[in-house]
Amino acid sequence: MRDVIYLDQIEQAEALLKPPRIEVLRHLAEPRSCTEVAVELDQTPQRVYYHVKRLLEAGLVRQVAERRVRGIHEGIYQAAGRSYWLSPGLVGRIGLRQTRDRLSLGYLVDLMEDVQADVAALDLTRPDLPSIGVSGEIRVRPEQRKAFLDELQQTLQDLFTRYGGAEGDAFRLAVACYPKGNPDDRA
Repeated sequence: MRDVIYLDQIEQAEALLKPPRIEVLRHLAEPRSCTEVAVELDQTPQRVYYHVKRLLEAGLVRQVAERRVRGIHEGIYQAAGRSYWLSPGLVGRIGLRQTRDRLSLGYLVDLMEDVQADVAALDLTRPDLPSIGVSGEIRVRPEQRKAFLDELQQTLQDLFTRYGGAEGDAFRLAVACYPKGNPDDRA
């Protein structure tokens, strides 16, 4: 079972985003038959199998075993991932892409979409995956905002210059800086 399944096809999203299928998927965190899930959900095995079949077709569930029960072959199924990400690209861009400078919210949203796609493409099963995530809160008075952003940009540019050679493993560095919470709460 993968940690994260990244859904970037509309058919996958359609298969997933139905409340009964999400419930079936939750019950398939551990390998189970449709009959076992049906008992837990107080549904018929046929109804559960219908949803499992759609999830199978979308690659969100996989058959992990098969057993004979009273002369019938019964599949054992398990969710393909522990969590599922929906690509922002599923909706697509509405209207024309506007030119955005790096200080705009639109640029930040585009950057986060790129980061999400990059992370989803990684082999998350590797225990030695070299990565780091850092998050914190910085408080900047309005009159210091420009100086803060300039210093942040210079610090990052120094890193890019120091480590931007053509040799070695390539890493992507994305920094997001945005106002936290409701603007009225920051007073």
